[in-house]
Amino acid sequence: MSKFRSRMVSYSTIIAFPLLLFVLSLSSHPAGAQDNSDGYEPEAKQEAASSLHLLQSPAAINPNYVENDYGLGESYIDKLLPYPDVKAGERTPFDLWRYGGRGRSSFGSPILPFATFADWLAFHEAQKPELMRDVREYMNSRFDFSGQARPGAFMSGGKPIMQGPVARLPQGVASWEALAQMTPEEIKQKDIFPFKPLAHPLHSTAHMLFPPSWVAAHPEHDRIDVDFDIPEEYLPEFPPPMFLTTHKELGDVTGGREVTLGNYWEIFNGLLTAEQMEGLKELLRPTPTTWFNQTTHRVTREPSAGVACFGCHVNGHTNGAIELGPDSRPNLARLRVETPTMRGNYNLQVLSSKRSIRSMDHFAEVEEYFDGDPGMGQALGLRAHQRTVSNRMGDFNSILDFPPAPKLDPLMRLIPSKSTEQELRGEKLFNGKAQCATCHYGPAFTDDYMHDLQVERFVVSRPEGAIKTFALRGIKDSPPYLHDGRLMTLEDTVEFFNLILELKLTKEEKADLTAYLLCL
Repeated sequence: MSKFRSRMVSYSTIIAFPLLLFVLSLSSHPAGAQDNSDGYEPEAKQEAASSLHLLQSPAAINPNYVENDYGLGESYIDKLLPYPDVKAGERTPFDLWRYGGRGRSSFGSPILPFATFADWLAFHEAQKPELMRDVREYMNSRFDFSGQARPGAFMSGGKPIMQGPVARLPQGVASWEALAQMTPEEIKQKDIFPFKPLAHPLHSTAHMLFPPSWVAAHPEHDRIDVDFDIPEEYLPEFPPPMFLTTHKELGDVTGGREVTLGNYWEIFNGLLTAEQMEGLKELLRPTPTTWFNQTTHRVTREPSAGVACFGCHVNGHTNGAIELGPDSRPNLARLRVETPTMRGNYNLQVLSSKRSIRSMDHFAEVEEYFDGDPGMGQALGLRAHQRTVSNRMGDFNSILDFPPAPKLDPLMRLIPSKSTEQELRGEKLFNGKAQCATCHYGPAFTDDYMHDLQVERFVVSRPEGAIKTFALRGIKDSPPYLHDGRLMTLEDTVEFFNLILELKLTKEEKADLTAYLLCL
């Protein structure tokens, strides 16, 4: 040890002595003295001195660089608007797809943009009524929420399925078939694409926004700033059934109840393993989130314990709650995302819309309670799940089954004796002209890839990029559709893809295809 210390002292002396001489030589010249006795001009010496403070070499610059749209078209660069400079809580445009670019920071703050919580509350009490009037007017301008049910069609728990399409046809367009005859360029030039993206109704704050049925049962999640913007008729049933791969003989194991911390033991004791019970408990346990917590950084009148995984994925399915995708900044660029079902995750390889998370335990571990901002987690209270706990959450997730589909055989084909002629025609279209099976195949009806639909071909908008292929198994239970819920019914979904893929389906073919989707 003594030899090591003596060597370190000698090395330190070797390094420190020249550095000391250099510092003394600098101090021997007064500031501003024009001494170039070493042959260098003062400007060169100043540049050399400033370079001493660099921690690494400067970045190289391509001398041949020129701005390029890479063939994507001028709308990407010249026609997008810069994001407005808004604080949390302030109103934002409903057409945020028209905006693009960089934000001021990647980091959030747990401090409210008001001096006190009382000021924050008063601001929203004044703003919310007018905001919600405008939200309803905007949504009704895009959708015809007639509440008309599809005859004889019900979700797995008995809720009626709505008839569509409910997206409004552009003024001057006679029919969906007439619209589909137009080219993407023509639709874009006339600005008549009926399936434009949906933003969060208050995108500056955003975060979890729950439908009225959930809030009625859980008033601690009633927001002071904004309400849900899609009518209950067009959302999943609440509470939904829960089906287990390990107990198919029981059907809905909940008996029509919402599973909570107060009743999960009674419902599942004797059905689950001890490890699965622990995982379910953690899926039901509330923890603080960015805007639902015990601090003043919240959008509820009173403090709360937060939100659980099953707060949105109720009974392992979905209540239709929305959030923002955690994968981008600025905040106004984040995509609105609806809550996907957890049913059948055991058969999926991609478990997040854009992040390509590949395992259920990883999904449980990184669920974005703090919007991808570790600093917010530290301020509000980290979930702090150890890997053993998230593994157990994943183990329960892995036994959530799809709902029964009595018309499908073991290879997911329609059983002719149980199916109508229309459904059988729809299956043929699904696997043929409609091209659905290109991405939706196998036991879950998904290819487990991400695809970029390039919707910006039809509307001047910021490209949304690749989104995962969602499973179609049990799809009738999971309205609305697409990642942001802009497709309210299955009929809207068929019309959307008929346009996007330029399929030229007839009215009868689209009806046949919808009838088939209801069988899955």
